[in-house]
Amino acid sequence: MKTRDKIVQASLELFNEHGERAITTNHIAAHLNISPGNLYYHFRNKEDIIRHIFALYRDHLSTHFKPVDKGDDAFEHLGPYLDSLFELMWRYHFFYDNLGDILARDSHLKQGYIDFQQELLEQVRNIILALRDSEIIAIDEQDAIELAHTLKLTVSFWTPYMKARRLSGVLVEQDIYPGIVKVLTLFKAYSTEKSANKINQLREKYTLLANSAPQNP
Repeated sequence: MKTRDKIVQASLELFNEHGERAITTNHIAAHLNISPGNLYYHFRNKEDIIRHIFALYRDHLSTHFKPVDKGDDAFEHLGPYLDSLFELMWRYHFFYDNLGDILARDSHLKQGYIDFQQELLEQVRNIILALRDSEIIAIDEQDAIELAHTLKLTVSFWTPYMKARRLSGVLVEQDIYPGIVKVLTLFKAYSTEKSANKINQLREKYTLLANSAPQNP
């Protein structure tokens, strides 16, 4: 792996483990056993590193949440979407935890985030409409955009919500699964007779995964 990629991956690990605010470029360099000068050869500052992590986050969403093709059974895509969502929420949870502060420090990143979130909203809306067209949910056009907003809100603020409810403030991987259950609960409210049992089965799957490991205090 190239040094540049190692810096990005190490930064992501350290931000997730200790919180982005607590980590400096010196911490990252020391973790990799390289000089600060070597790090600055690849990245101007910590904000530059965060921009590159955001690019990975954006690429993950673009790659794993492609539109459902006409004629496909949209429900068959729902499970893989949820698994990818779990991976996303865990891999980049530092970004959700400190989103407002990160964006306030970098106007360029904030504009990129705003632009991408608008694209993402339309992407989520299209997935919802594909589920409607497959008769998985029953929803009108206006409610589809409102549901898309609500789904995005749930995902964006789930991890800080979980950390705030815990004295240690530590997030564990299994904490993501209840968030997935909440996403499915939103879909269940619009489920059809055709899909109700299938959605309940998915909820049971992620509920079991959430309860399968000891909870962090």
